[in-house]
Amino acid sequence: MPSRSWPSSPLAAAERAFTLLVQPPTDIGFDGCGVDGLPDEVVPLDRLRSLLLSRQTAADVRDAVWRELVIRARRDGPAWVVAAVGMAMPGLRRGAGLVAAGWRGDTHDLDAELLVGFVARLATIDLEPGRVCGRLIDAGLRAARKSRDAESDAQLIRVGANGPIAPIHPWDHPDLVLARAVAAGVIDADEANLIAATRLDNTTLARAAARIGIPSRRASSWRVNAERRLLAAILDGELTFVPLRPRRRPGATTRAWVAAAREQVAAVGERHADSGATQQRPGVGLLLGRSLATDVASATQQQALVGKTPDRSAAGAGAPGIGTRPA
Repeated sequence: MPSRSWPSSPLAAAERAFTLLVQPPTDIGFDGCGVDGLPDEVVPLDRLRSLLLSRQTAADVRDAVWRELVIRARRDGPAWVVAAVGMAMPGLRRGAGLVAAGWRGDTHDLDAELLVGFVARLATIDLEPGRVCGRLIDAGLRAARKSRDAESDAQLIRVGANGPIAPIHPWDHPDLVLARAVAAGVIDADEANLIAATRLDNTTLARAAARIGIPSRRASSWRVNAERRLLAAILDGELTFVPLRPRRRPGATTRAWVAAAREQVAAVGERHADSGATQQRPGVGLLLGRSLATDVASATQQQALVGKTPDRSAAGAGAPGIGTRPA
């Protein structure tokens, strides 16, 4: 193939490589016999990608396929690395659009960093949790965002600045971090409100436990386990690209959600403006939308004797593995 016909965009070049890889007489295919929900035959990778994008394909089927793809990429060489990148291309393109929004520079470098982060994560990702493809794309997004932030910092012009300058890198209010953790299924709404009340509002554990309706000892166990998961998610960057926009909330419902979110922000400001006053936190549900927060809370309830563990698929975090919004 002449070099002039090869795409200059990194993502387009990766897609071209995937297209050539799956063309006959290639022997690259995926044996669906061992995966419930797939045809009992060797499925071409381009057809497999379409199957995984289908809403009818269950999340556990997507994860089973992606676990096998990652194993083959580690074991069987570059062809399967190209295959993994091509299989994730719809999600990678979506992520590239998120990173490039508002960017006036060359997006090719951002796309390249996106691919580098994705491929590097193939070698280290833990295959036991769900959202295998989503977490791979998250790693690519973090790499691309890091490159963008570094480039923005280098191009920043400082004129007459004698004092400290606010950082470019993203930072958030703790309430928003907790809300994103609930949206990602890392913790549930009860755990988020328990952490917020006892760590941010100086409420005693006994009083916070009484609001939820559980004994203090059980609340302490919930908080310890939730804070461990929250810390791990923050260190892994899992909460960097979790949107707090409500899903499928048209018309008046959207306006009501926006008004509720504004009330939450106002309550946060009043609480910090008057640190001596004690008031009950409205809860992260307003930032997430009440129905979503309720669904997450009910879906992640576990037996009290063993503590709580997150159920990410029930929390809405097990969206289609390739087309999922980055968490």
